[in-house]
Formats: sequence, structure tokens, C-alpha cells
Amino acid sequence: MAEQLSTSKCDSPLLQAFVDNRSILVKIAARITGCRSRAEDVVQDAFFRLNSAPQITSSFKAQLSYLFQIVRNLAIDHYRKQAMELKYSGTEEEGMNVVIHGASPENTHINFATLEHIADALTELPQRTRYAFEMYRLHGVPQKDIAKELGVSPTLVNFMIRDALVHCRKVSSARGETRAG
Repeated sequence: MAEQLSTSKCDSPLLQAFVDNRSILVKIAARITGCRSRAEDVVQDAFFRLNSAPQITSSFKAQLSYLFQIVRNLAIDHYRKQAMELKYSGTEEEGMNVVIHGASPENTHINFATLEHIADALTELPQRTRYAFEMYRLHGVPQKDIAKELGVSPTLVNFMIRDALVHCRKVSSARGETRAG
């Protein structure tokens, strides 16, 4: 099928350049994402973006540069998203401790103990960080509103919330290890 695509002509010179250089684009994306199958996804996303892109009638070199930049940017976005998901995803054990209706008394006790550990961990945080975390996570206040209230940037609020979450996870896992040991 790929052979058939590369020999047929596309409506747009930009799409034709894309089809002709697809393997190079996949290699570029694979270098960034670290995985060929993810790179294929990135190149496919780039193709869909090109279908809705305006017609570019510039030189072939400019078209290639445009294609490489699109694939590079999408690959970086994909890599960052994957890194963020890995950073904030929980372990399988954490997933096993999700509250289930009709859970056993032992699980209920473990969950309440975990909540107590998290509450204790929050008291160890600076007041401003704890406030930002509680307002965002417990009350659903948008970060930009918290930033205005505290007189700081939304980026700083984002970092405070992240730091509080990381601290709670560290305390929770450390107490879990002492309980197990």
C-alpha cells in the first residue's frame, strides 16, 4: 500500500512531499519519542494536520522544512505528554486500594489510615503550598484564581500543587514501607 501511495500523485505538492519523505519523517519522530510505533502515530497526526493546512506554494525545500518542523513539534508534544503521564500515574498497588462500595473493613481501615497520613503530610507543607493544593484538589478552584488570590503567577501555583502532590506520595510510600517492614 505504501508503494502505491508513493507512486501516485497527490492533490497538493505538500502532501506529495509528505508521502515521498514519510520514512524520513518517521525516523525523525522515532529519535524524539524513542519508539517507532509512537513515531508512526506522530506522522499520522501530522498527515491529518496537513489535510486541513492551507496550500503552500513555496519551494520544495521550504515545504520539507515545514514538514520536518510539524513532525518535530508533534513528536516533542507526544514525548512530553508521555513523560507527564508516567510521572503522575500511580502504581498497580495504588490502583488496588481504590475505594470500592462494599469493601472489606480491612481495606476501609487502610484507606482511612492513608488519608490520615496524607492529612499529616499536608500539615508539613508551607501554608501557601497547602492552601493552593487544597483549594485546587479539594474545592476545584481554578489555578488562575488561586494565583490571583495569593498574588503569584499561575505557573508558581502549578508548581506548588505539584510539589504538594509529590510530598504526599513520598510520605505515603515511606509510611507504607514502614508498615510493611
